[in-house]
Amino acid sequence: MVPKITSMASTRPLCSIPYLFLSFSLLFVVSLLFFFSNSLISNPNPRISHITLQNGIKVFVAELPRSLNYGLLENYWSSSSPDSRISTDPDHPTRKTHLPKTDTYPPYPENPLIKQYSAEYWIMGDLETPPDKRIGSFAKRVFSESDADVVFVPFFATLSAEMELGNGKGSFRKKSGNEDYQRQRQILDFVKSTEAWKRSNGRDHVFVLTDPVAMWHFREEIALSILLVVDFGGWFRQDSKSSNGTSLPERIEHTQVSVIKDVIVPYTHLLPRLDLSQNQRRHSLLYFKGAKHRHRGGLIREKLWDLLVNEQGVVMEEGFPNATGREQSIRGMRNSEFCLHPAGDTPTSCRLFDAIQSLCIPVIVSDTIELPFEGMIDYSEFSVFVSVSDALTPKWLANHLRRFSEREKEAFRSRMAKVQTVFVYDNGQANGIGPIEPDGAVNHIWKKVQQKVPMVKEAVTRERRKPAGASVPLRCQCI
Repeated sequence: MVPKITSMASTRPLCSIPYLFLSFSLLFVVSLLFFFSNSLISNPNPRISHITLQNGIKVFVAELPRSLNYGLLENYWSSSSPDSRISTDPDHPTRKTHLPKTDTYPPYPENPLIKQYSAEYWIMGDLETPPDKRIGSFAKRVFSESDADVVFVPFFATLSAEMELGNGKGSFRKKSGNEDYQRQRQILDFVKSTEAWKRSNGRDHVFVLTDPVAMWHFREEIALSILLVVDFGGWFRQDSKSSNGTSLPERIEHTQVSVIKDVIVPYTHLLPRLDLSQNQRRHSLLYFKGAKHRHRGGLIREKLWDLLVNEQGVVMEEGFPNATGREQSIRGMRNSEFCLHPAGDTPTSCRLFDAIQSLCIPVIVSDTIELPFEGMIDYSEFSVFVSVSDALTPKWLANHLRRFSEREKEAFRSRMAKVQTVFVYDNGQANGIGPIEPDGAVNHIWKKVQQKVPMVKEAVTRERRKPAGASVPLRCQCI
């Protein structure tokens, strides 16, 4: 036994020298591969690091004149003219009793036609809040363009457009005599003169365009930027050659908006939140309140109205949840199991978010709708999606909804209650300045914008290396 052990001891070192050398060599190569591959995967761009992902997105606010944001609000409140589009304007009654107190940060309008698009106000308010109060904000404001991931353009584009539309002069589509056009022109002249715009051709600039007609005259010039929109309705033009005017084409050329670079944001809900603990027995099957006739995308709505108006358990009411109809809308949504959500002028509306806050299960009738924060939220967990063809089949929709059991409906509402906060902009401050809800709409918007940043930086790098004079056609960015 001893000789055997001695023999093994004497021969083993002779075999271990090349073995150890090979082992260390392989280990070294594997380590290098792991290091470089891990670096490429986790940090494809040197400015997108784990620290950035953990600490939020760095935002530089373009230094626009105050007249294009809060100064525009001052103009709104100082005006004595009511909105020509609605019979009762809560901000401008025929006989004025008082005006809101002058403030550095005036309140946003209560006029429902404008308030539903107020994302621009709450996003700006968060960025204007003092740093020591922004502890829950995902957007980290920086004061140097070179330190920023994106450049936020603080133009209240929706308010500007709505003020022009509300004056009733019919000048919105014109250039002459159109104050909104003049403001849009001022914005483009300013941002295009900055070094930040020139470096990226505007790709890393963020515009809030929640009104479908915001920045109407200059959409093509900001088409490469990150656009925050409520949906893509009004942006695409139907290709009559491919569809023969009967339906949407199979492919739409995304020359202005795309889910690849842009962010779908929620409308501002107009009805108060109902807690799950306050939910009571609901007596109606389906509820809808709104205009039956719409001048653009409302043909489906009109047909649905005619099919459902006499259906048992279905309530169809004409009107808008303004100051006079608000209480009616609250009662209707809280008393119904389901709330109908057909397309109007655009595929979506604030009605969807009112339904969520009212714990009324949304019934979304659309084949093309885009929704906020998809990838973060699964709407199918608390909503019913119905194709247009099924919805327009007589008796089909009501019978389909009646098949849901009480247990299924309770599960829908329970899951809906968990995401109500996600669609809330309001931070409880009349002037919009102050800490935001960490799990609210503003933070979710910036988290979605951050997802676009690597693609934006890749596009900027690719643009820089193109030979002078080279032309690359716009491509459809469909997924």
